[in-house]
Amino acid sequence: MRLVGPSGEQVGIVPLAKALELAQEYDLDLVEVAANARPPVCKLMDYGKFKYESAMKAREARKNQAHTVIKEMKLRPKIDPHDYDTKKGHVVRFLKQGDKVKITIMFRGREQSRPELGYRLLQRLAEDVQDLGFVESNPKQDGRNMIMVLGPHKKKTEAMAEARQAQEARKAEAKANPGKSQNAAENEAPAEEPAEEPAEA
Repeated sequence: MRLVGPSGEQVGIVPLAKALELAQEYDLDLVEVAANARPPVCKLMDYGKFKYESAMKAREARKNQAHTVIKEMKLRPKIDPHDYDTKKGHVVRFLKQGDKVKITIMFRGREQSRPELGYRLLQRLAEDVQDLGFVESNPKQDGRNMIMVLGPHKKKTEAMAEARQAQEARKAEAKANPGKSQNAAENEAPAEEPAEEPAEA
């Protein structure tokens, strides 16, 4: 077999008995790394440490992986201004998090004969959030609904990294000023009035 040393150095082609002897000498494991090679390649290593480091790398890779999620927001053509602001707030939050947003306008009854109302509403929403997202799929009629998809300018990984940094900054601030909230509460508490002394007879 071809043997690789603990630091990655080439030991050369050695018999199995010699390789096992070296493994005992270094107090390491003899691990086959390329079984199909001719001759097979083995390496001297601490297998437990190797497995742990591999698991940590895989975990870190999963942590940095971004899953694109499509959020959905449903609106009515004759939506109340306050409801519109609330729904727009949700869309803004989703785009800031790096998620796509599918906007659905639901038409009922006679509203179906006025698709331009839904189209105008979708155009208005797209303009209101243009700093955070762009129209990925233009408004199109789908039965009783009209659908538009907004994509975020920011990638999911960037949004996740920013959220992590903000969270770490908040933790650091809380650590730096642990008594801040407690002091504020004490300052706001009304001072106790001195107890009245009993009048002399």
